[in-house]
Amino acid sequence: MRTLLLNATIVDCTYPEPRFGNILIEDGLIREIAQKTSPSMDSQVIDVKGRTVIPGLIDCHVHVVAGMMNLAMNAQLPAPIAVLQSARIMKGMLERGFTTVRDVGGASFALAEAVEQGLTPGPRLIVCGKALSKTGGHSDSRPRYDTFDANRWAGNVGALGRVADGVDEVRRACRQELRSGAAFIKVMANGGVASPTDPVSWLGYSEDELKAAVEEARDAKTYVAAHLYTAEGIARAVNCGVHSLEHCNLIDRNAAQMAAKAKAVAVPTLVTYEALAQDGAALGLPASSVAKIEDVRQAGIESLSILRDAGVTIAFGTDLLGETHVRQSEEFSIRSQVLPAAEILASATTVAAKLIGMEGRLGIIAEGAIADILVVDGAPLKDIRILSDPGRNLRLVMKQGVIHHRSSL
Repeated sequence: MRTLLLNATIVDCTYPEPRFGNILIEDGLIREIAQKTSPSMDSQVIDVKGRTVIPGLIDCHVHVVAGMMNLAMNAQLPAPIAVLQSARIMKGMLERGFTTVRDVGGASFALAEAVEQGLTPGPRLIVCGKALSKTGGHSDSRPRYDTFDANRWAGNVGALGRVADGVDEVRRACRQELRSGAAFIKVMANGGVASPTDPVSWLGYSEDELKAAVEEARDAKTYVAAHLYTAEGIARAVNCGVHSLEHCNLIDRNAAQMAAKAKAVAVPTLVTYEALAQDGAALGLPASSVAKIEDVRQAGIESLSILRDAGVTIAFGTDLLGETHVRQSEEFSIRSQVLPAAEILASATTVAAKLIGMEGRLGIIAEGAIADILVVDGAPLKDIRILSDPGRNLRLVMKQGVIHHRSSL
């Protein structure tokens, strides 16, 4: 089946201004963009009537298996419940226009294959398997007085991470995740909010352990992403070769300049702290975690300015848990307080596509690219906040040439 989108205002971040034309899609790819195109007999023709057409969005920090706010309880879920919760979460993401997501802890390669095979609707999944943490770190979800094996649930569908201590265990864990289909490695290099016994300022791994993970990733022709908050943690991770810097709320200018020089990519996730602060306690976030939210929440907006001023490449991320996944699109509005619309759109398209290794195939509207396409009301390059309200402004979602959501056009 060929699909022809007529009368489109085409916006992607490889062009400074919108273009006008018709888009021919065939076999999941964009075959032609032209001012005039004659529909053939076997074409599905959709007149978008001048509305804006943008690439499918890419969220570079999600946890699609996190169906509950309490991650220790989530890790203990029976596999059928965890999988079906994940299917619901992924369907919601796709309907909000996120046609690709990078899962940074929890989702397996098998789940990515299930989506690829059409067994459940969802975005394309780029996965790292289980995130790696030291004992007592951000993937150790045991309460303080729990002395049982930290990894007793690590093999479960709902577990976001696993514990690995020491250089040899870290190497083995990296190799196991890569063998299982991980596209990159994720490590916990600072303390975190959702884990009970690690203050945010804690350093998650020794330098030798971080360097071992980076070496294993490089040997596999990929990179390490690290959960990070503090300037100290960020500087150390960059020195050890970490490429993808997740969160970065407490970064300072020196650490940002180091990241820029190393050509690292930052993935802020500001919406999750709003969700945690407003809804976390009511949705089961443990009291020990609720107490840590403000340590990072207030600094989030300033971190965007620091990153941008230093010239750090910024990708789009959200990091939502449990029932708060529905707030995914709010990240656009939060970033609009600091960043211009074009940079925010790029963070969720061209920048994100490069980070996941699909530059030139995703994140653009171009001949030969994968046909991940959204039709929206309004002009996102003038007001990016229109993407924060997909229920009102998102008219069509196409992933690899297949329409998954459509409202009146």
